[in-house]
Amino acid sequence: MTKAASAAAKDFAAAGVGGVHLAWADNNGIPRSRIVPVGGLADAATRGVGATSLFAVFDSHDAITYGHAGLGTPSGDVRLVPVVERLQRLAGQPALAWAPVRQLTAEGEPWPYCQRAVLEAQVAEGARRGLEFRAGYELEFAVAPAGSVDILSTPGHPGPAYSPHALIGLDGFVAALLHDFAANGLRIGQLHAEYGVAQLELSLAATDPVSAADDQLLARQTIHAAAHAHGLVVSFAPLIGLGAAGNGWHLHTSVRRKGRNLLGTGGDGLPTEPGYLAGLLRDLPALTAITAPSVPSTLRLRPGYFAGAYAFWGVENREAPLRYVPGSSLLGADHANVELKTSDASANPYLALAVVLAAGMAGIEDSAALPEPIAEDPGGWTEGERETRGVRGLPADTAEQDAALLASPRVAGVLGEDLLGAFRAVRASDAAWAAERTSDEIVAAHLWRY
Repeated sequence: MTKAASAAAKDFAAAGVGGVHLAWADNNGIPRSRIVPVGGLADAATRGVGATSLFAVFDSHDAITYGHAGLGTPSGDVRLVPVVERLQRLAGQPALAWAPVRQLTAEGEPWPYCQRAVLEAQVAEGARRGLEFRAGYELEFAVAPAGSVDILSTPGHPGPAYSPHALIGLDGFVAALLHDFAANGLRIGQLHAEYGVAQLELSLAATDPVSAADDQLLARQTIHAAAHAHGLVVSFAPLIGLGAAGNGWHLHTSVRRKGRNLLGTGGDGLPTEPGYLAGLLRDLPALTAITAPSVPSTLRLRPGYFAGAYAFWGVENREAPLRYVPGSSLLGADHANVELKTSDASANPYLALAVVLAAGMAGIEDSAALPEPIAEDPGGWTEGERETRGVRGLPADTAEQDAALLASPRVAGVLGEDLLGAFRAVRASDAAWAAERTSDEIVAAHLWRY
């Protein structure tokens, strides 16, 4: 790795790159980084760069909580070691390059709070079982002129939703996104004006899960830089306003054994092997505690907003938190996948994918039963109708999310005792902060965090 890092540093320096972002995401989904001069890249790849261990217990507002005993003092250090294979010069910031990191102890040993390592372990467990996963994100975000206090009063495009006319005023920004994503090695499936106020959406091509999480972080850096260059700001927050459609970061996954997609569609239009999807549905309340963990996340999960407020699944049902996307003669069997809609930018992408894979693998292992799909929006049903169909609401606040997480050892166990303790402490700190503020204040405080 030292040789590869040295070669990369030499090439970067010749191209005018002065430094490298060493990037990771914390337990709130917020990207963090340290920049090292390009001349120090080889040393960083060998010995890492120091950082406080307390990043594991930063909450969403940059307060440090000491509520987790394992990180209960300001003492301690970790080493951030760049993943050299993912080094990338940033097209929109040509004086800088970027790489995700692994978090190690000062002795170079695995650190139990490293979220990337948690995902790598689940991918390895899948390989041990003969399973291969694919994953890809759809990213929704809202855009506004630079200096805007919020999105609703100064929207970056006027709509209408899905209209080409909406994006004419953003032509330079859109062109930069298409160019910079390609230059940064990120493949976009599509890009369009979405349903929400000043909202855009782009989809990242599916890849292996660790690369998908890395890509999500790199995509954020790319979008922020392109927006800045064109006099804009973007918000990835779960909500930009209480009455507005939120930003979901929909997570698509599929699973294969010996090259065959286990979510492949049968003659009835349903997955031929339902275990993976059934596992996700079984643990959906606990999954949501990881994949949509912030206080604004719980405010976003409302019926009628394509956000997934109730625990059920459906075939191409955009109100379902688990939307089965079938294969077809046009798209092919490999196209079949499941979309998790209760996912947003406040989730650490490595943890989100890790728990999704674990729940799905458990469903395959247990041959978990899958109920009939639902084509309607249960939000329009009576409580009695939902009870009859076995449809219950997803956790509505931090306390309910925490209870659901602890009730599912299949999900909580993925994090391990140390990381689970830190994650819960951060959520509790966020909840205590939010308890003293109105919903509008909560939304406003998260608007530019991600």
